[in-house]
Amino acid sequence: MIKSIEGNFDHPKVNELLKNHFIELRAASPIGSAHVLDIEGLNVPSIKFWSLWEYDNLMGCGALKFLEKGHGEFKSIRIHDNFRNKGNGIKVINHLINEAKKLQINRLSIETGSGDFFIPARKLFDKCGFKPCPPFAHYKEDINSLYLTKLLDNT
Repeated sequence: MIKSIEGNFDHPKVNELLKNHFIELRAASPIGSAHVLDIEGLNVPSIKFWSLWEYDNLMGCGALKFLEKGHGEFKSIRIHDNFRNKGNGIKVINHLINEAKKLQINRLSIETGSGDFFIPARKLFDKCGFKPCPPFAHYKEDINSLYLTKLLDNT
């Protein structure tokens, strides 16, 4: 049984997962090319954040940032180490897609790294139907970034 909780940044397990995510992505991205948000950056009105739990075990988390009417961006998708390589990334993404539909978002985009460290993330987004696109929102062309987007069927 999987449950989601919105905006529980103060939970120690969520806090630790996000801090590790921030540290790891900052280390894997060149200066000027790291677009990961810290907890303070995620805890703003333009972003909705969820953690997903299997019983009392934190499976992962992810956020939706509102860019413009009908367009949202995935932020801080992270799977806890105990749940990696078991198909749980798709569960988190599908949860975020369902929440986006409820929020009248019909296009989702994401920025991810172009380096080898980000290969698993790129494979996951490809499997979920995301396609390459030009930079969106505040992003600019960057050899270290890959931009992806997906139109949602809100019917």
